[in-house]
Amino acid sequence: MAIGKLYIGRKVRELRDAARATQAQFADRLGISTSYLNQIENNQRPVSAAVLLALAEKFGISLAELSSGEGDRLLSALSEALSDPLFDGYHASLADLKLVTQNAPGLAHALITAHQAYRRSSEQLASMDDRLGRAALTEATPYDEVRDYFHFVDNYLHDLDVAAETLAGELGLGGGENHAALQHHLGTRFGIVVERAVLADDLIRSFNPATRRLLLNAYATPATRDFQMALQIAQLHATDMIERMVREAGFRTAEAADICRIGLQNYFAGALLLPYENFLKRARALRHDLDLLAAHFGASLEQVCHRLSTLQRPGQKGVPIFFARVDRAGNITKRHSAAKLQFARFGAACPLWNVHQAFEMPGRIIRQLAETPDGVRYLCLATQITKGSGGFRAVQPRYALALGCEISDAGSFVYADDLDLDNRAAFEPIGISCRICERHTCPQRAMPPLKSRLAVDHDNRSIIPYRIV
Repeated sequence: MAIGKLYIGRKVRELRDAARATQAQFADRLGISTSYLNQIENNQRPVSAAVLLALAEKFGISLAELSSGEGDRLLSALSEALSDPLFDGYHASLADLKLVTQNAPGLAHALITAHQAYRRSSEQLASMDDRLGRAALTEATPYDEVRDYFHFVDNYLHDLDVAAETLAGELGLGGGENHAALQHHLGTRFGIVVERAVLADDLIRSFNPATRRLLLNAYATPATRDFQMALQIAQLHATDMIERMVREAGFRTAEAADICRIGLQNYFAGALLLPYENFLKRARALRHDLDLLAAHFGASLEQVCHRLSTLQRPGQKGVPIFFARVDRAGNITKRHSAAKLQFARFGAACPLWNVHQAFEMPGRIIRQLAETPDGVRYLCLATQITKGSGGFRAVQPRYALALGCEISDAGSFVYADDLDLDNRAAFEPIGISCRICERHTCPQRAMPPLKSRLAVDHDNRSIIPYRIV
């Protein structure tokens, strides 16, 4: 496939800064003139195929990494925002969108933030009592702030990941038998006694800083108890690093900062139990067999799926995947995509997506070949999990996990072996959400797409009571 014109000046400049090289030194390593490099960094000229290959060879960066990543996610988010009827009359071309996201990403982020505030205000004002303060409706929720923070760092935090991997090597973690090593480290390094106990109020863990006792729910699974010990280590071992990252994120509220701390602690815990290089190597060897990965590392399916979504280390990237956790009402409670598939920021997921079927077939990994309206095809996997612990009367929330990749990477997954990947008829049409899906004949449509005119035929009726024109 021919490579189109790529204006990646910002990425090239970041690579040069990381190498601590002057423009002259960097240009010499690439075999180009300093003036050409200066033009590339200022997006005045696209990179040539020769320069792309030199970047890949000299710095261990894949071509896909140079031409995708945050730019794709930002481009998707900006395109979705501009599809709102609010911008009716303005139709941005793909070239215009790329120009903004590549040369002025801060402006793109600002526009997306403004649109999010507008959407929240519109949706909430339509359903809430006028007595509620209007000012609160235009602010992003702390949860939204943190979700966007992880989204735009590609769900990979290098310093935190490397620190966890280093500690995992010192403790001998990553082989599936982690409990004793975690408990020993908590005791010898931090003076913490770990005990199993029946905890009230459905608690998973309870730590008393005064007595240095960590109580773990006796009815929780071994994978959950290990994760909670790793989380306790994250709170004590990586405090300074996490606090620095929270400060640098510049959250607007203390609540967002607190939620981000939880996310960063969870990230460290996952990276500690599933150390990067070991996990990436095993994932490739087992061809991403989720059950075998969970068994090898003594982890849960959710921990494995979530970790797969973080394998974005420069020069050591895993397969670009999408990952989501969906509840029975269709709410997406976790989301990340390193693939082209981007989850809708508003509204529910497409009902034709196989993630919804997982609730009907507990204990099974369901496969689906799917195609989005832009023509991109995917291998989609889904399975149901049950959270919580306790007996018959205990509340046990159920979720569906969704994981997948673009069809060009499907060969890396054992689940694709007997599927007809070359038969386009085998791919089911799915969308991102009804709000932005342009499929005119979808029988599952819940609402018309934005910026579309409708025609109603009072004499003829199909499943959907209107036509999209």
